[in-house]
Amino acid sequence: MYHGEDGVWSAPRRVEDLFALPGEGEQRERWRALLPRFEYLLDDLTAEQAETLLARPGPPLARLTWRVLRYGRSAELAHRLTQWTVLFAEMNAAPEGSEHLLVIIRYITWVGSVAAHNAARQVLHSVVDAQAAETLMKSHGERLVERAQRWGERRGRQWGLEQGLEQGRLQGHAELVLRILTARGIHVGDEAQQRILSCKDLATLDRWFDRALNATTLSDVLDDLSS
Repeated sequence: MYHGEDGVWSAPRRVEDLFALPGEGEQRERWRALLPRFEYLLDDLTAEQAETLLARPGPPLARLTWRVLRYGRSAELAHRLTQWTVLFAEMNAAPEGSEHLLVIIRYITWVGSVAAHNAARQVLHSVVDAQAAETLMKSHGERLVERAQRWGERRGRQWGLEQGLEQGRLQGHAELVLRILTARGIHVGDEAQQRILSCKDLATLDRWFDRALNATTLSDVLDDLSS
């Protein structure tokens, strides 16, 4: 199963396709007959249209997993999540539904955008009670805090290759602060988000990061929020 963010699957699907066979026509086919095919089955979700994906049969977990994998790294996820509320409810009602729901939410909170996180929270409040919804959203947040520093460093290195090491560190720290706030269920408006992303002072970003770990409101993190 493939759901990469770089487009449809393009690698050869048979071993015989890795060989440049000699000759032409019938001669080449005789050579081909001597090669093992070893063809594998490929489910390329990136090539699936939304309508085709919706028509796939299967238990609620499988049908929801295909959709979340297909759109998880795209800007469409936030919009589509609210369309899958009924499917979320079906999966939650199935045996081991709460465990399956947790797995899906973990994936969304790890790869999705801030908008996707907010949409997931909205869907959960429609499926389970408010306390259970917040528990599900925060359960992965705790793991996110534990891995936050490592994630920030990796993100910083990635940006460093493209825009310089210092800019990469700033960008990585800023996005890390936003991830922590989202994991803790704190709404970050456009103005505050822009303020964090445009910050060029590493010490300030570090201070915001430390505060975000235990914050309950946005004002607990940002200095002079009114400005």
